Amino acid sequence: MLSPLHQSALQSPTAIALIAKGRGTSYRSLSQQVLALGEQLLEQGMQPGDRLACIASNCAEMLKLYWVCVDHGWVFCPLSPKYPDSQLSVLLQRFAIHYLWCPDDTREQLWQQRHRLQPDFTLAKSYNVPEISIDMPVNIILTSGSSGVPKAALHSLRGHIANAEGSLRLITLQVSDGWLASLPMFHIGGLAIINRCALAAATVIIPDNDLTLAQQLKRDPISHLSLVATQLQQLLDEAPTSLVLIKYLLLGGGAISQSLLDRMQSMDMQVLTSYGMTEMGSQITTGPARSDGSSGKLLPKRELTIRDGVIWVKGETLFLGYLQDDGTVDKATDADGWFCSKDLGYWDATGLLHIQGRADNMFICGGENIQPEEVETALKLHSDIIEAVVFPMTDAKFGSLPAAVVKTRSGQLPDAEEIKRFLSQHIAAFKRPRQYYLWPVDEQLGLKVQRRQIIAKVTTTPAQ
Repeated sequence: MLSPLHQSALQSPTAIALIAKGRGTSYRSLSQQVLALGEQLLEQGMQPGDRLACIASNCAEMLKLYWVCVDHGWVFCPLSPKYPDSQLSVLLQRFAIHYLWCPDDTREQLWQQRHRLQPDFTLAKSYNVPEISIDMPVNIILTSGSSGVPKAALHSLRGHIANAEGSLRLITLQVSDGWLASLPMFHIGGLAIINRCALAAATVIIPDNDLTLAQQLKRDPISHLSLVATQLQQLLDEAPTSLVLIKYLLLGGGAISQSLLDRMQSMDMQVLTSYGMTEMGSQITTGPARSDGSSGKLLPKRELTIRDGVIWVKGETLFLGYLQDDGTVDKATDADGWFCSKDLGYWDATGLLHIQGRADNMFICGGENIQPEEVETALKLHSDIIEAVVFPMTDAKFGSLPAAVVKTRSGQLPDAEEIKRFLSQHIAAFKRPRQYYLWPVDEQLGLKVQRRQIIAKVTTTPAQ
């Protein structure tokens, strides 16, 4: 078969595949640019099975490199540009990545032992479109999971297509639609946007760093948007009219407050939330955003079962496994092909999935189990609290006591007595945090909160 990019170029050649800096590129043109790029990388020595690291934020060049890897059986390895050179060098060595592309000319240390590719991304030529095997490894996404040590999750194009097809059963995406690539391609959610758009011949819109989000929403034809609740809150506060053309809003980052949902009722868009993971290629369940924190119903091509409160998954979207340092692949499944997510959850009476947190985040306070995510959900119901991370503090009497890091709209910690009264309406007394810390000023909110990093930063400063 042909890759989804080239297939859409044949079926919808004049449809806009990509918008970057306000300029559009048709599927025919993008297809020809990817074909020309492939010829250049072949001339520079790349062979089937080679791994290509891309160290950059989302850009048109990264999107082209992904599709050229699909064409030639290379493994696309997007890495965060926030990683220091020392960490990147270790990752490149661990996973035997010998080719890399990076627009940052200051990373001289990385060029010394790897082949830096510097192709001309603007070339376009009508080469023969290669046929591909959709079962071969096509990309690596790093995921730290619960260990904190990065694992390399290996995916096939078949898995990506299955994930996108299941998602598109619920989220309609047409040729005239555009999805803002607001999630980085080195996270599975970012790569999922690229695949969904290619399958539907829709437009991938690259974030413009010269504009605010509100400004780009007004300039570019963005109909589909992935955000966390805090970004949505900011848009509603500062530029609510920027959302008028949005058809589908996919929210991540946990529970959504009822006050935020109430503000969305008058808008003509579908607001959805989902549960997903790197190992399943992104979305697993999806449904209308609700204040009870539910994550919707199971999408097609996925299976999900709950054993002793822990979620296990499998299906057509499941990854190939974790790439090991010796080049082998660990499927990480049981004898029946089920993958343990280590997430806790349950189905409610209406068939909606509720996520209760990570099994390995739970701690014991005076003989009672505390699930941090439950406490975080309760805290975020407070009108001033945007985000929260709950963690155990060592205590001589109780073993551990809950503490919380909070990001507030006011920029101040909540009043101790007022927050105590508020939480008494939602959670048991032993679950209430005993200490509060303000969110580190240099920690930006993303789709996934970096718990360990935030906890480490605040515990080196005095609590308030």
